[in-house]
Amino acid sequence: MRRKTSPFSQKEPAATADTVKKYVGMGCSVRVETGAGTKSSISDKQYEDAGAALMRTAGEVLAGADIVLKVQAPTTDELKAMKKGALVAAILAPYQNTDLIQTMANSGIDAFAMELVPRITRAQSMDVLSSQSNLAGYKAVLDAAEHFNRAFPMMMTAAGTVPPARAFIMGVGVAGLQAIATAKRLGAIVSATDVRAATKEQVQSLGATFVMVEDEETKAAETSGGYAKEMSDAYKAKQAALIAETIAKQDIVITTALIPGKKAPLLVTEDMVKSMKPGSVIVDLAAEAGGNCALTEPGHVAVKHGVHIVGHMNVPSRLAANASALYAKNLQNLLALIIDKDGNLAVNWDDDIIKGVALTRDGAIIHPNFSGEKK
Repeated sequence: MRRKTSPFSQKEPAATADTVKKYVGMGCSVRVETGAGTKSSISDKQYEDAGAALMRTAGEVLAGADIVLKVQAPTTDELKAMKKGALVAAILAPYQNTDLIQTMANSGIDAFAMELVPRITRAQSMDVLSSQSNLAGYKAVLDAAEHFNRAFPMMMTAAGTVPPARAFIMGVGVAGLQAIATAKRLGAIVSATDVRAATKEQVQSLGATFVMVEDEETKAAETSGGYAKEMSDAYKAKQAALIAETIAKQDIVITTALIPGKKAPLLVTEDMVKSMKPGSVIVDLAAEAGGNCALTEPGHVAVKHGVHIVGHMNVPSRLAANASALYAKNLQNLLALIIDKDGNLAVNWDDDIIKGVALTRDGAIIHPNFSGEKK
């Protein structure tokens, strides 16, 4: 059995003790940088007990590795430490990191972008965007509760009744659905909107009210990959009028709208913010892509016109232990597809999942969205 090496060099780890144990069982030798699991409450001893070898530096972890699993894209120095022909699987942000993709190709690194896992049944267990968005939707509601100076549920006391908070979720993907469910559990009156009419039943099944301009354009507002399409200017104007009316009545607004490879669509204008009651909260989960709110300050919590606007970056990392565990499992499921029963790396480059995530191979950019051969 030829043993492959699966190293991890990231302070927010791409492996847990459980997945390390699974890799060892698959015939891999595993190297982990000392302290890699600290932020996710995984000790060095747990990694050692699972069968990993601890290395003091990232360079030692990467040297000679066949497979490199990371959370974020590798740095230039990390790429230099890797051998030609190594396979890297990470959240590579390829639309933003086009130069990095070319550098990886030039270095002879085979790169897999985990956020490009296709949304097909076979790939659900590898879908990083879904696993991390689920956490983000949950945490967004908790962040809203932190900055909201009132209670979420109705409370009846001898001194009077506390009315329930009103929460409005914009974008009903994985994050939005989890935000709806969490806000409902906390006792809020919840409504939600999305450009995809098909999400109406999902929203209503969670006990929330669906808010949407429904016309012919909305019938084709979803891509074959399950993402929302960008809508026409005419539709955006009609939807904006309805949303403006709705937002003025809300205590909490959570925005989740993202379009792969593009700046986040503007959903909440400054005038909409001004219309909200003082003490209201907006949590913008699209802050990293520019924000859905015109006044979002990525990486900061701003107070504008009496409204708290929460623009935290990388929200899943605020639940580090869960984020690492789910991401590590996504990677493990991918590796199960490319490592054979004898522990050898055996990539089927014609597999639909591999074609979806593979950016570079043998010194060339091979993904059609980035190779100049976009279909």
